[in-house]
Amino acid sequence: MKIAPSILSADLMNMQRDVENITKAGADLIHVDIMDGHFVPNITFGFGIISALKKVTDLKLDVHLMIDHPDSLIEDVVKQGADMILIHQEATPHIYGVIQTIQKLGSKAGVVINPGTSVETIKPILSLVDQVLVMTVNPGFGGQEFLPEMTEKIKELDQLRKENSEYTFEIEVDGGVNQSTIKLCKDAGADIFVAGSYVFAGDVSQRIESLRVD
Repeated sequence: MKIAPSILSADLMNMQRDVENITKAGADLIHVDIMDGHFVPNITFGFGIISALKKVTDLKLDVHLMIDHPDSLIEDVVKQGADMILIHQEATPHIYGVIQTIQKLGSKAGVVINPGTSVETIKPILSLVDQVLVMTVNPGFGGQEFLPEMTEKIKELDQLRKENSEYTFEIEVDGGVNQSTIKLCKDAGADIFVAGSYVFAGDVSQRIESLRVD
């Protein structure tokens, strides 16, 4: 299992300190939420945060674009140094082409589905993507309550992966992940766990370790 702390919940006035702390604490990835105020009702970081993070950590950057029509912006995100770029199924009618562009430019590509979006909608691209992110809260804000119904999507994706050798994607979950909900997601088949509020609400080393459930 991989733990990906979300810097959306870090102390913005001490972000380098928090990034260094989670790196030392054994985080596997860093999850970076970029929001435009249109696709979701919140605005976070510009793309420059990616290159800034690259200067203070060697961890891979898992960049989640919660933005409308990301098609024309992908090259800029790749140039900043994103290792994984996650695009919402709901954000563009050209999801297939966007995924292909990301991979051609040298980054890994993933698709994201909101709580109201079915796995069925992304079946045509499952053989193409490196990652599938299942939102376990409504996107836009940290600290929301986990939606347990979303574990059924995780199970469905895991079953599809087992049944089809073409599918090599990892399953990621984001939203309301803590010491208890992470076990539900892991048992359902998830591989990568984004945790923000839970990790940064206490000693980050202890919090990250507590998430590594059997």
